[in-house]
Amino acid sequence: AAVVARHGEIRKARLEVMRVDNADAMRLLCEVSPDSGGDDDLARAISKSIREVCNLRGEVGFVSAGALPNDGKVIDDQRPIE
Repeated sequence: AAVVARHGEIRKARLEVMRVDNADAMRLLCEVSPDSGGDDDLARAISKSIREVCNLRGEVGFVSAGALPNDGKVIDDQRPIE
């Protein structure tokens, strides 16, 4: 929520956590306002906010409006249960 609050362009977001090459990885998927377009500069700014807020590195991806389900889920942990 703190990352999203820093960027007014983000309308909805979901954090995906996955395992890649035996390491945890995360990606913040963002629906952004139509006028912002979701460009590389915005992705870098959001990624920087992730580092500042979470002290972790994370990728940023943009999806079209309505692509994220409206199911109340903000973190999607896709890591296999061991």
